[in-house]
Amino acid sequence: MINKINVLYISGSLGLGHITRDIAIANELRRLIPEIEIEWLAAHPATTLLLEAGEKLVPECEQYANENLSAEKASDGASLNLFKYLMKSRKEWKQNIELFLKIVKSKNYDIVIGDETYEISLAMREHPEVKKFSFVMIFDFVGLDAMTKNPLEHLGVYYWNRVWSHDYRVKQKPPFDLALFVGVPENVPDKTFGFMLPNRRDFANDTYKFVGYVFPFNVEEYNSNQEVKRKLGYDSRPLIICSIGGTSIGKELLELCGKAYQLAKARIPELQFKVVTGPRLASNNLNLQKEVEVVGFVPRLYEHFAASDLAIVQGGATSTLELTALRRPFIYFPLEGHCEQEQVSRILTQHGAGLRLTLSETTPKLLADKMIESIGKKVSYPEIPKDGARKAATLIVGLLKSH
Repeated sequence: MINKINVLYISGSLGLGHITRDIAIANELRRLIPEIEIEWLAAHPATTLLLEAGEKLVPECEQYANENLSAEKASDGASLNLFKYLMKSRKEWKQNIELFLKIVKSKNYDIVIGDETYEISLAMREHPEVKKFSFVMIFDFVGLDAMTKNPLEHLGVYYWNRVWSHDYRVKQKPPFDLALFVGVPENVPDKTFGFMLPNRRDFANDTYKFVGYVFPFNVEEYNSNQEVKRKLGYDSRPLIICSIGGTSIGKELLELCGKAYQLAKARIPELQFKVVTGPRLASNNLNLQKEVEVVGFVPRLYEHFAASDLAIVQGGATSTLELTALRRPFIYFPLEGHCEQEQVSRILTQHGAGLRLTLSETTPKLLADKMIESIGKKVSYPEIPKDGARKAATLIVGLLKSH
């Protein structure tokens, strides 16, 4: 029997999407091992959700570099080049590696779980002497792609992909004991990391355990959007939710939605419209009409998605896959130049889910037309695996038992 397991859970991704799945996995771990004790290392705005959920943060959270700032600085309107962001994050990665090494030297953990904590994986490779615990990494995409013709970006992406596939190529044990992939094998592009580098899908099948998708809610509880509307205080009129997620990137999208809403409302006067800015974009920085309802951080945003007759979002995996699982019509705008969101778009295309638009090519009139075409539209997305939290927790417990 497993007792008194000390866990350090590091939620290292941008925005709010991954922290919701991390909390879902943590709750499943507690269900399987009631005595487990979990401490968290994360940055704002993830820490907001953790505190609201009653989770315990390590004191060092205040020193954990906030990579949301790097992403916001690297963005250009609705464009975010992932390679450019990674280059700007080197200082933050160094700071987080030093902080992590300090934490694990000061307290004994049985297991460390990192969600897209690439710098921690590198630290484990470079400092194997500190690894006195099991280490789990969580991924949801594989490999970078160059998004411009800049030869320096192509060279840099090739370098990163060589690092990514290093252990696989040289038949070396990776720094993690268990790697989980949120999704299914078909989500991984069937192509190489680059010249003379391995195939990404082969690499993923050999290296990761696929768990399906992780949701912080029971999808079956949200089958009727009219019931969810009543629960949340909406009336029966058609409802559009426009959200950008957990960073401040997306101001232009929200303003475009506001202009399109005015045009759509002229044709559907009873239309309800809500803009969700998230925790890092102040509403007074937006140029929106006074009658537009604007809110900031919304707990359990998925409930509002379930209540909606149409959602308009950026191209992040969390919001778009939540909408896919809830079978709600949605329009999504991948951040331009963001290779990870391009991979998300590919997954959505596989599922036949959502309508993709490009912000730089979309006028208010075009978006208004697409709103009217899409609102309340019956969708028939195929079923997707929804029990990823349980599967992930089961695999983690299996690792603990084997050690």
